[in-house]
Amino acid sequence: MEVNPLSIILVKSDSKGDRLLFRYPYRMEAPTINKETKRQNPYSMQLSDDVLQSSSSQTSNIIKGQLTGFSDEVLSTLFAVKQELCNKKFELKVNDVRFVGHPALMQANNKQQDERQGQTSTSHILINIVFALYAQASYSIVKCYYELSKKLGYALNYEENRVGYLSDEMNLMVKTHDEVAATQEHEEITNEVTSNTENVSSFDLVLERSTLAQCLKTVYQDLCTNGLLNITINQYVILSFCLPQKAHQFHKKGVIVEPETIDRCLQSLKPYHGMLLLVEFAELLDCVPPTGARLLLQLIEVYNPFKSLQLMAADAELSIENVYQLVGHLVYWAKATIIYPLCETNVYVIAPDAPLYTNSPLVEKFSARFPGMSLFEVISDFSLPTSIGHLTTPLQQPARQGILAQMVLWMLQNHLLMQLHTYVQFMPNDHGECEEISGAEYDLGPSDELAEDNRSLTPIEDELNAGSLMSLSSQPLPVPPNTSRRSITDEHFSVGDSTVSDNIAVQPSSSHKSNFSMSFSTENCDSIDSIDDEEKIKELLNAFQEPDRSAVRRIPAASNIDDLSLMVKLWQAGYFKGDHHLEEIMYFENLRRSQLLQLLDKFRDVLIIYETEDPAIASLYSQS
Repeated sequence: MEVNPLSIILVKSDSKGDRLLFRYPYRMEAPTINKETKRQNPYSMQLSDDVLQSSSSQTSNIIKGQLTGFSDEVLSTLFAVKQELCNKKFELKVNDVRFVGHPALMQANNKQQDERQGQTSTSHILINIVFALYAQASYSIVKCYYELSKKLGYALNYEENRVGYLSDEMNLMVKTHDEVAATQEHEEITNEVTSNTENVSSFDLVLERSTLAQCLKTVYQDLCTNGLLNITINQYVILSFCLPQKAHQFHKKGVIVEPETIDRCLQSLKPYHGMLLLVEFAELLDCVPPTGARLLLQLIEVYNPFKSLQLMAADAELSIENVYQLVGHLVYWAKATIIYPLCETNVYVIAPDAPLYTNSPLVEKFSARFPGMSLFEVISDFSLPTSIGHLTTPLQQPARQGILAQMVLWMLQNHLLMQLHTYVQFMPNDHGECEEISGAEYDLGPSDELAEDNRSLTPIEDELNAGSLMSLSSQPLPVPPNTSRRSITDEHFSVGDSTVSDNIAVQPSSSHKSNFSMSFSTENCDSIDSIDDEEKIKELLNAFQEPDRSAVRRIPAASNIDDLSLMVKLWQAGYFKGDHHLEEIMYFENLRRSQLLQLLDKFRDVLIIYETEDPAIASLYSQS
């Protein structure tokens, strides 16, 4: 409730004095006044200080979500500030109410032409549009209402300079109040009326006559309803505003998303991210000014949750910076959210705060959207982290796979699923337990090699072999047991430190003489290449410090230059600190998923992997 405003108040101050012109809602209880101080004469005047003192003595000025305990005279006295405080932030706290506004000083166009000089007479007026809020409202909520008050002041100032709109509306409101006051004064001769009745009658009539009062009422109602404003002042100036703390609750109740959280998310946007719309296309144009509507239409025409932002920018012929701005605007207005483009390898799990209970309204919505399907049955497949590829088979019809994708998108829109990404952490073990290996001997000895081949799988290897992090098509092949010191890839593409006798033994030919001569003729070249490879390997290993270097060199894949160089490159780039997931590494280093997964499998002794959310995206869903 602290997000909703208690009231919106319009106060003016000019040469004719201070006046509260309009407030909404205006049906509120009058301040409590003692019988001794209650005026008996209708022409007597009560001091504002006495009323303020009586209201301040109360413990609360909020009753049933409405402002109470302040008379119109008190409010006009409080908010009609001096010129020194104009165009600055106005903030006042009384008991459990906080008043926030932005007083604006402007020149009033009175439209009175002087026949002799032919000039327009002008005078200074001050207006202050004040929002009454809960005193415990957060700093970001107070800041948003202050910005809205400033925007309303700028819009009215523009219309006043253009056609004198504010002066006309002020004169209309003052005239209406005076008419009602005169009528009530005449009636008091015969019938006594309370000040509350007078207020209700005058504000009702002001609301009926004044378009500015109707605009302020719309502002209050929209802020309390969904936090989104798209109003037109005097049928000319379009004012758009979003209260994100309220707007994002429409998609996930109870979670207040601060503007600073959205800014951090948008600053973390990468070209490989995607966008998922949360509303229909028709609701998108309400949140952008006419100048940005054309660019938004270009983006919406190519929108697809299976595409990345970079691909959509290319298809829409827009720069990636323009796409960032448009997507950021839609996210701020709770019209879209950031996702990773939908694909087979995406891993999802049920969100911990998903509203899944028997009488949840989402159950009926899901059945209406997908007839014959049960939400609980479908979402049960994601009780454990599961990729989309594991829920589909090549024998399924394309239509069934398309329905599955649509159901996943629907569950993402309703925040029932969250995506898990795989992160990598460099963590060498067995520090100081291995003796220092001298020279160019980087491979394990025979006894160590046998123990390495016969070791039991660790939990991390079980996850890799089980394919929980990827679809079956991208799962790397497991290394078979009793393999030589080099991996399968190394056997085909690496010469290593093989001897002449090894080459003779593995050459399948009937002519031992020719085989021997061929092996012997290439041995010199192989030796030179082997020396160069050893120097390169030693140089790559120098990137690590002891004892990390010892842990890396004991890995069989470290004897392969290609594998070791890629591993060192990613390590030096900082990808193995647990801050970058696989999709990010794949994008910035131009790697295929199979390449990266094979590398992680080869260096699994020093690299650990784990699954968690993308912090940039998760901040939009979770309540800190």
